[in-house]
Amino acid sequence: MSDRPLKIGITCYPSVGGSGILASELGEELAARGHEVHFISYDPPFRMPAGPRVFFHPVVVNSYDLFKHPDYTLPLSVKMAEVSRDHGLDVLHVHYAVPHATAAFLACSMLPAHQRPKVITTLHGTDTTLLGRDPGYGPAITHALEHSDAITTVSEFMRRETVRLLGVKRPIEVIHNFFEPHPAPRPRVDMRRELGLADGEMMLLHSSNLRALKRIDLLMETVARLAPRHRFKFVVLAGGSPTLLIAEAAKRGIADRIVVRERVTDIEDYLQAADLGIFTSETESFCLSILELMSLGCPSVAFDVGGIPEVTLSGETGLLAPFGDTAALAAAAESLLSDPTRRAALGQAAQKRAREHFSAAVIIPRYEALYRQVCRQ
Repeated sequence: MSDRPLKIGITCYPSVGGSGILASELGEELAARGHEVHFISYDPPFRMPAGPRVFFHPVVVNSYDLFKHPDYTLPLSVKMAEVSRDHGLDVLHVHYAVPHATAAFLACSMLPAHQRPKVITTLHGTDTTLLGRDPGYGPAITHALEHSDAITTVSEFMRRETVRLLGVKRPIEVIHNFFEPHPAPRPRVDMRRELGLADGEMMLLHSSNLRALKRIDLLMETVARLAPRHRFKFVVLAGGSPTLLIAEAAKRGIADRIVVRERVTDIEDYLQAADLGIFTSETESFCLSILELMSLGCPSVAFDVGGIPEVTLSGETGLLAPFGDTAALAAAAESLLSDPTRRAALGQAAQKRAREHFSAAVIIPRYEALYRQVCRQ
């Protein structure tokens, strides 16, 4: 067990979001290291890799008149059991507790003891901070965590919140997100030209699923506060509907400065073309988008919430402002837009921090060690 490649099942939401992106890139890195990876979900995960040792097993969700709402947990658990049995999985690594950890627990109960994989649950955010407070979900989440062989979170902030909200008394290991950039397919100058940036214009970047927690109203308010002397385009990589964002931009008279791109996969094209990232979430378990920019040497300004201070260090690799203070956040952005030397210095420090703390070379061995540890138990 200590030397042979492992067979690992990965379940995540295939929508655009940090948990799905991390799961996809984790699968890619594990396969590159010789492990066999089986994705189990209703759709292929966003950015799911293609190549040897990577497999996808679709979960079919049927609609019956008997049910008011289609059920996903039971067919997911059946598929998990089937894949575990047929492919001899060593580990089921489920990202997001609801309903994946519960489905994994059910799957294991369907199998004889010698065919049961170990279950590792990784908590990413709202499965704890939102659903954990819901009396209709909280007890089920706690039950699933109690029956997992190991629990991880993507930040120390998330570990503390899980203990506080769910009362989990078992050890929870913090394994931060990682990002390993691929070479950008297009040169920076070509990408900026395609986005309509004129010579001397700054490119500000925001990427997220645009959910309510991202506070798009505060994002647009911050951008609208930037002084007219700063010539810029604000590029938004949207993982969800941009309708609200476009409406907010029009209301504030900055629609002509906004460029929206939806469901981007070759994200490195945009990261290497950016000058500054802007993020206004009211809470974040980690903020993978900031790390993606850091990995390409681009600093960000953001609100000082959740796990963000674990990713970027204010004044060293980016700038942070108190939550809701859009004037302070805009001032932070302006200070970097008008000072290319400082902006470059923060970007270089950000890239160094990303490589030393949040690269695949640092994070993947920790997951491998955890897999082998639970398999030995």
